[in-house]
Amino acid sequence: MKWRMADAQGTDGFEPVERIAGGADAGLLLLCDHASNALPAHYGRLGLAAADLEAHIAYDIGAADLTRRLAAQLGAPALLTRFSRLLIDPNRGAHDPTLVMRLSDRRLIPGNARIDAAEIGRRRALYWQPYRAAIAETIAALSAQGPVPAVISVHTFTPAWHGVARPWQIGILWDSDRRLPGPLIAALQARGLAVGDNEPYDGALPGDTLHEQVTAKGLAGLLIEVRQDLVATPAKAHGWADLLADVLKPILARPELHEVAFCASRAGRLRG
Repeated sequence: MKWRMADAQGTDGFEPVERIAGGADAGLLLLCDHASNALPAHYGRLGLAAADLEAHIAYDIGAADLTRRLAAQLGAPALLTRFSRLLIDPNRGAHDPTLVMRLSDRRLIPGNARIDAAEIGRRRALYWQPYRAAIAETIAALSAQGPVPAVISVHTFTPAWHGVARPWQIGILWDSDRRLPGPLIAALQARGLAVGDNEPYDGALPGDTLHEQVTAKGLAGLLIEVRQDLVATPAKAHGWADLLADVLKPILARPELHEVAFCASRAGRLRG
């Protein structure tokens, strides 16, 4: 059975969410928080050079191609953002100080440098909130039509950060529920991959997509990070998606992944 939510545009005519139809019986919802480097026309380039919008500060390079292919391989629905995280970061809590970045990887974002609370609120209402609402509505609809879905958010990370190389090929980020990350990490390691367990970031971040939409609802889920040089072209991204689909199919068949089971989040403890 295919499920698809009707499209809805913000008042500025910019559609903030890309929706990919999939089977409710797939038992999975895929997310891509940083899929796009696009900006609504009236924001221009936020004062940046065109090349800056092609860099990792604007979006997760390769993540959209990876997500779309993985959705096709697993027959699963997916939600992807259509706007750059430089406009507003959909993977941050509503009141996170990094929700709108004024400085990213040592680069000043001129269009954000003097942003006020009213403009942050406007961006949150037009772009951030519709994405979060689409996730909540999709989870509710899938749960009503099929098994409770597991949720996987797809990201990519830079090969090095501030001159320090990152050795992992893929990172699995999670909070406190091991139902999905445990078997996935083991399966990826069995393939000979260099897997980061909560590397290069920790998956317990208060207010982020995983915390608000997955952990808080008792759903099985995690965030996948693939190193950007490994998915920088569509062909490379598709190869990784095929590998992940092959690994995930038997794991997603486990009945415990489709049960609601609450685990105490580490997010509050990690960040006070």
